[in-house]
Amino acid sequence: MKLPFINRKPTVAVIRLQGLIGTAARPGAAALSDAGLQPLLERAFTRKKPVALALAVNSPGGSPVQSSLIGARIRRLSEKHDVPVHAFVEDVAASGGYWLACAADRIWADESSILGSIGVISAGFGFTELIERWGIERRVHTSGRSKSQLDPFRPEKPEDVERLDAILNTIHDSFRDHVRARRGDKLADAEDLFTGAFWTGRRAIELGLADGIGHLEPTMRDLFGDVRFERYGIRQPWFRRLGLSGEALLGAADERAAFARFGVGR
Repeated sequence: MKLPFINRKPTVAVIRLQGLIGTAARPGAAALSDAGLQPLLERAFTRKKPVALALAVNSPGGSPVQSSLIGARIRRLSEKHDVPVHAFVEDVAASGGYWLACAADRIWADESSILGSIGVISAGFGFTELIERWGIERRVHTSGRSKSQLDPFRPEKPEDVERLDAILNTIHDSFRDHVRARRGDKLADAEDLFTGAFWTGRRAIELGLADGIGHLEPTMRDLFGDVRFERYGIRQPWFRRLGLSGEALLGAADERAAFARFGVGR
């Protein structure tokens, strides 16, 4: 007689890291954040004693801070519970999405996956000439001379741009350090590796940004045998899943625009 608690298949926990990274500015905008993922990660690493954790990564990036917090949490839990982590890139693991993939011990991709974009971006608009044309006067009162820096309704100041460049360079340095620490000697000596460029799966492997071509379920079965998959995901209210709110529509538009930067339609 077989008892239900004996000879169970080993478990692989699966967490989907889908979409933009950051604390959502709108209630309906889906965003990956450390606070939102904490309970899922805790359960995934501890429930049913998984032999491994698989990350299904599909993200064009977002907040560098949230990327760092999520990645650091994955590493702490992996080391604490002695559970190896494998990342499987779907459409995109770019910018912060690649930061998350680097939290894994091994990174797998599809031939057509997009990986990389190891850089930092700050973008906006300038409306100085527009408001002048319409006779609009901008009135700003601050305590602190830098409080209104990079105001889009005022001409750019060189000192403000210099200060922003210093901040972006500092964040970029942290990103490079993270990738080098996680990928080590696997990285190729390529001049454009940290320029913000991105590549498809096969070239990413040649550059050391990924370890191999592989899809989640067959690869994990090849590595760990006849496993069963325990999936964890962030639950969204039904009206957001159906897009029945203005916030959800705006959030979807933000995400679609972010993916479109990498030539990926969603």
